[in-house]
Amino acid sequence: MKNILFVLGILSLIILAACAQQQPPIGQGTPVQARTPAIGEDAGSVEEKAVKTEAGQAQGTVTTETKAEVKEIEVTAKRWEFSPNPIQVNKGDKVRLKITSVDVKHGFNLPDFNLRADLNPGETATVEFTVDKAGSFSFFCDIACGAGHRDMKGTLIVS
Repeated sequence: MKNILFVLGILSLIILAACAQQQPPIGQGTPVQARTPAIGEDAGSVEEKAVKTEAGQAQGTVTTETKAEVKEIEVTAKRWEFSPNPIQVNKGDKVRLKITSVDVKHGFNLPDFNLRADLNPGETATVEFTVDKAGSFSFFCDIACGAGHRDMKGTLIVS
């Protein structure tokens, strides 16, 4: 029994030692890779660079961050249209659509970007996405809202 506990203890130490992270010191020629933003951080570009003195010795890292600007667009949904229409953005834009239904319950569906929202009367729904492709994309109301429901469509134009 003592031998089994001894072997288990040794195995535990080996596993812990193997899992421990060891970071090599930053030296001349050691690349520093960009880090992933932490939860709650903006997903703008984050870059880390090695900083060296005039003698070429590593002095640590400096993190610089460029926040991605959000293009916010207010959209109104009412019988039987979306306004503005069309919506124009550029490829690479981070877009926030604030969609308000002013009359009855509507839906907002932009399948090419996998976006969908329920639009309750008098309330604003917000959808955010990054435009990763260019072209012309249709969006539409996907909740039966009355006689003109089939005509409640719009276009997202991405340059």
